[in-house]
Amino acid sequence: MEESFPRGGTRKTHKSEKEKAFQQSFEQDNLFDISTEEESTKRKTIQKEPAKTKKLKVEKRESSKFVREKFEILSVESLCEGMRILGCVKEVNELELVISLPNGLQGCVQVTEICDAYTEKLNEQVAQEEPLQDLVSLPELFSPGMLVRCVVSSLDVTKRGKKNVKLSLNPRNVNKVLSAEALKPGMLLTGTVSSLEDHGYLVDIGVSGARAFLPLQKAQEYIQQKNKGAKLKVGQYLNCLIEEVKGSGGVVSLSVGYSEVSAAIATEEQNWTLNSLLPGLVVKAQVQKVTPFGLTLKFLSFFTGLVDFMHLDPKKARTYFSNQPVRACVLCVHPRTRAVRLSLRAVFLQPGRPLTRLSCHQLGAVLDDVPVQGFFGSAGATFRLMDGALAYARLSHLSNSKKVFKPETFKPGNTHKCRIIDYSQMDELALLSLRTSVIEAQFLSYHDIKPGALVKGKVMTIKPYGMLVKVGKQIRGLVPPMHLADILMKNPERKYHAGDEVKCRVLLCDPEARKLMMTLKKTLVESKLPAITCYADAKAGLQTHGFILRVKDYGCIVKFYNDVQGLVPRHELSAEYIPDPESVFYAGQVVKVAVLNCEPSKERMLLSFKLSSDPKKECAGHSQKKKKAINAGQLVDVKVLEKTKDGLQVAVLPHNVPGFLPTPHLSDHVPHGPLLHCWLQAGDTLHRVLCLSEGEERILLCRKPALVSAVEGGKDPKSFSEIHPGMLLTGFVKNIKDYGVFVQFPSGLSGLAPKAIMSDKFVTSTSDHFVEGQTVVAKVTNVDEEKQRMLLSLRLSDCTLGDLATTSLLLLSQCLEERQGVRSLMSNRDSVLMQTLAEMTPGMVLDLEVQEVLGDGSVLFSEGPVPGLVLRASKYHRAGQEVESGQKKKVVILNVDMLKLEVHVSLCHDLVNRKAKKLKKGSEHQAIVQHLEESFALASLVETGQLAAFSLTSHLNDTFRFDSEKLQVGQGVSLTLQTTEPGVTGLLLAVEGPAAKRTMRQTRKDSETVDEDEEVDPALVLGTVRKHTLSIGDVVTGTVKSIKPTHVVVTLEDGIIGCIHASHILDDVPVGTSPTAKLKVGKKVTARVIGGRDMKTFKFLPISHPRFIRTIPELSVRPRELEKDGHTALNTHSVSPLEKIKQYQAGQTVTCFLKKYNVVKKWLEVDIAPDIRGRIPLLLTSLSFKVLKHPDKKFRIGQALKATVVGPDSSKAFLCLSLIGPHKLEKGEVAMGRVVKVLPKEGLTVSFPFGKIGRVSIFHVSDSYSETPLENFTPQKIVRCYVLSTAGPVLTLSLRSSRTNPETKSKITDPEINSIQDIEEGQLLRGYVKSVQPSGVLLGLGPSVTGLAQYPHVSQYSLSKNAPYDRYLPEGKLLTAKVLSLNRQENLVELSIPADDTGKPDVFSASLGLPLPKQEGRETEAEERDHKGEEEKEERKNQKQKEKRIGKGQEGAQLPSKGKKEPRKPQTKKLGKRPCLESGSEQESGNKRQRRAAPSEEDDSGVEVYYREGEEEVEETGVRPQEKQTRPAEAPRLQLSSGFVWDVELDTLTPALPPHGESSDSEEDEKPEQATKKKSKKERELEKQKAEKELSRIEEALMDPGRQPESADDFDRLVLSSPNSSILWLQYMAFHLQATEIEKARAVAERALKTISFREEQEKLNVWVALLNLENMYGSQGSLTKVFERAVQYNEPLKVFLHLADIYTKSEKFQEAGELYNRMLKRFRQEKAVWIKYGSFLLRRGQAGASHRMMQRALECLPKKEHVDVIAKFAQLEFQLGDVERAKAIFENTLSTYPKRTDVWSVYIDMIIKRGSQKEVRDIFERVIHLSLAPKRMKFFFKRYLDYEKQHGTEKDVQAVKAKALEYVEAKSSMWED
Repeated sequence: MEESFPRGGTRKTHKSEKEKAFQQSFEQDNLFDISTEEESTKRKTIQKEPAKTKKLKVEKRESSKFVREKFEILSVESLCEGMRILGCVKEVNELELVISLPNGLQGCVQVTEICDAYTEKLNEQVAQEEPLQDLVSLPELFSPGMLVRCVVSSLDVTKRGKKNVKLSLNPRNVNKVLSAEALKPGMLLTGTVSSLEDHGYLVDIGVSGARAFLPLQKAQEYIQQKNKGAKLKVGQYLNCLIEEVKGSGGVVSLSVGYSEVSAAIATEEQNWTLNSLLPGLVVKAQVQKVTPFGLTLKFLSFFTGLVDFMHLDPKKARTYFSNQPVRACVLCVHPRTRAVRLSLRAVFLQPGRPLTRLSCHQLGAVLDDVPVQGFFGSAGATFRLMDGALAYARLSHLSNSKKVFKPETFKPGNTHKCRIIDYSQMDELALLSLRTSVIEAQFLSYHDIKPGALVKGKVMTIKPYGMLVKVGKQIRGLVPPMHLADILMKNPERKYHAGDEVKCRVLLCDPEARKLMMTLKKTLVESKLPAITCYADAKAGLQTHGFILRVKDYGCIVKFYNDVQGLVPRHELSAEYIPDPESVFYAGQVVKVAVLNCEPSKERMLLSFKLSSDPKKECAGHSQKKKKAINAGQLVDVKVLEKTKDGLQVAVLPHNVPGFLPTPHLSDHVPHGPLLHCWLQAGDTLHRVLCLSEGEERILLCRKPALVSAVEGGKDPKSFSEIHPGMLLTGFVKNIKDYGVFVQFPSGLSGLAPKAIMSDKFVTSTSDHFVEGQTVVAKVTNVDEEKQRMLLSLRLSDCTLGDLATTSLLLLSQCLEERQGVRSLMSNRDSVLMQTLAEMTPGMVLDLEVQEVLGDGSVLFSEGPVPGLVLRASKYHRAGQEVESGQKKKVVILNVDMLKLEVHVSLCHDLVNRKAKKLKKGSEHQAIVQHLEESFALASLVETGQLAAFSLTSHLNDTFRFDSEKLQVGQGVSLTLQTTEPGVTGLLLAVEGPAAKRTMRQTRKDSETVDEDEEVDPALVLGTVRKHTLSIGDVVTGTVKSIKPTHVVVTLEDGIIGCIHASHILDDVPVGTSPTAKLKVGKKVTARVIGGRDMKTFKFLPISHPRFIRTIPELSVRPRELEKDGHTALNTHSVSPLEKIKQYQAGQTVTCFLKKYNVVKKWLEVDIAPDIRGRIPLLLTSLSFKVLKHPDKKFRIGQALKATVVGPDSSKAFLCLSLIGPHKLEKGEVAMGRVVKVLPKEGLTVSFPFGKIGRVSIFHVSDSYSETPLENFTPQKIVRCYVLSTAGPVLTLSLRSSRTNPETKSKITDPEINSIQDIEEGQLLRGYVKSVQPSGVLLGLGPSVTGLAQYPHVSQYSLSKNAPYDRYLPEGKLLTAKVLSLNRQENLVELSIPADDTGKPDVFSASLGLPLPKQEGRETEAEERDHKGEEEKEERKNQKQKEKRIGKGQEGAQLPSKGKKEPRKPQTKKLGKRPCLESGSEQESGNKRQRRAAPSEEDDSGVEVYYREGEEEVEETGVRPQEKQTRPAEAPRLQLSSGFVWDVELDTLTPALPPHGESSDSEEDEKPEQATKKKSKKERELEKQKAEKELSRIEEALMDPGRQPESADDFDRLVLSSPNSSILWLQYMAFHLQATEIEKARAVAERALKTISFREEQEKLNVWVALLNLENMYGSQGSLTKVFERAVQYNEPLKVFLHLADIYTKSEKFQEAGELYNRMLKRFRQEKAVWIKYGSFLLRRGQAGASHRMMQRALECLPKKEHVDVIAKFAQLEFQLGDVERAKAIFENTLSTYPKRTDVWSVYIDMIIKRGSQKEVRDIFERVIHLSLAPKRMKFFFKRYLDYEKQHGTEKDVQAVKAKALEYVEAKSSMWED
């Protein structure tokens, strides 16, 4: 009977059994009737047949027909709506799931049938038209192999008569057979996640009336193991085990643990019925009957079910017997017949475990001669495959049609040809088809179709987006419009008709997306060339067909199969040049291309339209072969063919392969590239040239020696795998970007040097540091092999190759060598000039004739016998010599400029007459820079005058210099000689010493120039060539040519240029004006000549001077000067400018004109007259810090200034001036100075202009001492000083504002103490600790006054003299002390520091636990003890009573005031601009209106407490501590309306309970110490009284709730005593925050959350909100999010959300606030508070439109009963923040619908009273008093109307309202009477 259990072993089967089974099986089929006779005969045969096995107990009497019917396997026809069935997910698509069902069936689940919550999210997404973040797609929720419980929702019949099975997974449908009362612990249900809550997940189990919850901890194991650690998503499908059922199934707690779920078994205790039985349940069962077709089982005591042969356990198939206990899984339950089918296969017996075998490897295979195993009349047949596995064919697949179906051909053992078409996961069976059309089909599924394949299909339809073609039974493809033909078709419907057979080629096939794209282009379909379906197929040289996808300027993009595409560059489009590719090619054009190059890893391909069959291409191919012979990195010789502007076209020898050598690649030295490019000619040969890369047309070459040597030395990695960080590589700059520099290496690899590591100097612009093509050395810092990238450093500190001096010399030698090479190229030219220049070397001495002296002071020499030769000496190299045309001069050659063809020479005497002296190699010499080139400089040795060259760079990367680092001609340098004889270059070679040894250029003598900074107006230089005949005193006329701020240029007759200085325009110049502005360009002026300026030396020459005729006339247009004989000529006879300035006396006032502000020297340069100049140091320009910070804003060039002469500057011909009066620095004067030095604990040293120095004592830094008095002072800071004393070389200064700004009358906290006379006994003073001496503590009270506090007067605690005073009283600590006594004769001041004298905290912290002084002496001890005991008892009694009173809790927060006299001022909402941490809740403010905050400290608490009544703050009145309130609080409770403020000052923190000292009990316990010395009775009495006073003071302090905590210990005590007081915890946090100890503040918050009782929800919330504030201000977004998530878990989520939104809004994080509100709207859409808050937020942000939309959305989401309140609230917000008219319209609209809503009327009236006119108010009152409302409500409105008129109206108006009220009452009473 093997066919019954086909999965079993290989037992031989009896022939008769086979026949019998066959007969049994097909007899039942209704299609084929069999005669009654035959039937009865067969029955008899069956009855006679003996049993063949002991284990299979077949009942012989049972009718075979009944058995067959009973065990028929499922078919589509046997399914019905409502049937519950177990399935396995087969495929997951975006919008549906394909489910494999038992017995080879299949169904689908639409996306809307997952669960209600998921469908709701989908609808929300569709409504919003944008993706929701928390909605995940089906592929993320389901995976193939998952077992799911389904219910058949519908059986649709398609047009062709095929039935579609539609299923639902919705728990509402699957579990609707269960009721809440039927739920029992241990039941295994399926459900879907409907929402994520704070402590777990709400799970939809589909049972009405039951709410299922999955706690987080129960979900953790599943999340970690099955969900990869991700949170569960809405719609996620779960197998859940019921853990606990509460309230008759109302609340169900679930578990999803894998171990519990997989072991779950349905039991009788769970009360399952046939009606409620669910598929997927595992049950314990007993075999009832064993039949040839399966088993019947008994389970759950009463129920029977069937197991068909497909679902027997294959390992036990032959071994089942009656009454055998088994485990089974329910497969399906028929809703009408209640027939239950089960499975014994092991894979179903562990719920929650997915199926592992999901496909068959032979899918699509055609098999011959497959034997039939069994036949089932209404379902199909089973077959045995070659490997022994079972396969199944549905009835419809056994023949081509029903008409030709022959059941007799399916006798067991008959063979058939079939094809595997699918795989049933539920049965682990291959599904077969015997249909001819299926067996012969080209493709069964999309997986069978490969890109590039030829397919045949039938046209289905033509759409605008293309033509649909049917390729197979379930396969359709699209031919896009571009691919309907080789050319674009306008009317494809004329060519193609539905049903036409077409032959296509597959462009793209994506089986997952069921996407098939094909082409009908004839060339592509019929192409015999190989198709490219992946980049790996594209080998260089391959020719194939493709089509053009896009045409661009740079070429064509050609596409092949499977989305493979490549680029045909412009030069490969054709043999001829194509200027506009778009005019030649079009998209869709079929082209034949050749592959040039392909990089599969980068998916890049280069193609060509130039095919090798073309003769031209063959020629190119020949050169390509030659080119192949030259590889990158090879050294070759090249011949120059021609020059282009970018480089040289060359031929690589010996094959003359074309190459290109760019200009920058000619040399390592940037300036030598253009030089070599200039002198190399066609025909020149260059040796040892490096091949960089092989391009498409030419080879790129490089001649840089550094790169050549790197390649030769093997220091050139060929791939990224060879490169590792730390390597030094030589390359060149390929590209310069703003963010860095790309460097390429000889092998073609490249890397990026980011801006940050490009240079050791600050990089402003990358292009300032490097140029393209420059040689550089780079250090590899980072390599990414995968992305083929590396990061490089070009910093000198990283890339130094060796000793800088050696590198420097090497670069210099290389540079001079290359220049020598250029000379040899020049000498090869035919030109005499070139050859002459080539022979000229630096150091040669020539005799030349002066040709001309140019206007800039330089000298031009005549060319002599060589035409075109230019010899020039600069102004500097003229060396101050008087030269005239025709003069003969000896000069020395400095340098030959080989590009400009100029020779630079020098007339310097030292150079021309250089000394011959033997020099030593390595000797150090002083030299003067004579000439500068870009990469090297020439200097002359001071001793000998010989010329030496030295390199300006010490490294290839060392190319950038700041202006301050650049050398100048004339500057002194220190050189170390490397050669002692000048070689062919004519120069000694040297290396420059350290830059510190450089000296500035020597300035010329005063007689030669006025100032080296002289700037010459170009307009003046032009006129210098003209001679004139003017003399001083001549009156001339001219035209204004140009106007500058300081002078005016005038053109006189004969084209002579004259100059008018600003001081010679007006007689009296108003201060602040610019006189030059009075003149206009083109204006005619009459002027008098007052002098002549020599353009070479800038000095004014006397008229007798021979060069006077070449001077620029200095003119004056002053009216006074133009009067007859009124002029005064400039003093031109003085020997030196110093004499000119001697006429000015110190203190004299002069008018000067600003020339410029010298930023470096920090002074204003001014002109008093054309020949007299002055300087005003910046500190003497103003006493205002604002002006000194930006002098350029205050002073403009050319402006007239009134200045006081301070004195002449001896070093220069300048007057020193001041704009703030005579700068004498006498006693009492206020002046600006600059801090030079900060002396810790002493003071400051301040410098003034002209070298004066002053000292500021620490006591004169400010009027108020501080712990760190010098904190804000740094060197170079400008300070305003008051001169206290000028005695001694150093001034004594004060920075106190009472001295420097006496008119401000600022408060003096700490008065000046300059002597003991300034001190009074009993006075409280502050001072700085100077030192701790054996006698006591020395306290500095003033610059020269010191006081002593002896040890008994230092602290209230008794310490030994060896106590660590210096640790707690370091030098410089600020203390307050009381003056006990003064000894003016000996200058002694005795001080006392303890708290009872100063009222300040003790210098030692209470947390140290130090002992207080005790009673001493024994004689009176007994009597004193009684007395003292009484007192202490009394004190304690009082204290306890007080504590009791304090202990009686009070609702509001009480913070009693510390101040005993002045009542506290009402607190303000914020303290300045301090960061604000909000706490509390606005919602509660309404309920807490009665609560009032008691007053706090006078100078404001660190935690602010205030309450709101509506929108107004309740003002707090001060309560003195003596007047205790009747119900004082145990400790402050924070119940805030809008939070508190973190105050960063410790002294503002308000304590709640006594922090200091010990309790009275602990003091009592301590035993008094014995006296060491015996004292007199009087002394003991005094001490006793003092001790008692001290004790009572401590007790008072302990009881004083106003006492301040001053340390963490104090706070710890406070929070121990009142652990539930959030205000104490918040103060504790503030205490840490003021010391910027953020972590400690966090720790305090965490402690608070653990400590505060769980009942105190509001207190806990306060701490959470404070923590949120803290993270918002000081933490990161991540830390804030974590705290927020925790806060939501532990508090009412809505409150936390609202608080965070407020925090974001107040800290102006509007974007975050907006995002948070959107989250709230999704989560709390039923809460009107959220909508109103968001609307308010939007209105405050000015987004009125958004707020209006918000109101509409709110009305859609909220229940109708809330609508009126919401509308009214939005209208209120419009009144306050938006459009008043719109608000009125909303109110009117609402009241027209709900006229009897008196609350809305009341709000409307309030709003109109606040914002409307009196007429509007009266109109609305008139309307409301005519409403028909209840008398009580009418009375309310009449009263309001009356109150309004009393306040705003006249007596007449009041009477009118009363009359109307009376009228209303009478009308009402008459109604009642009627």
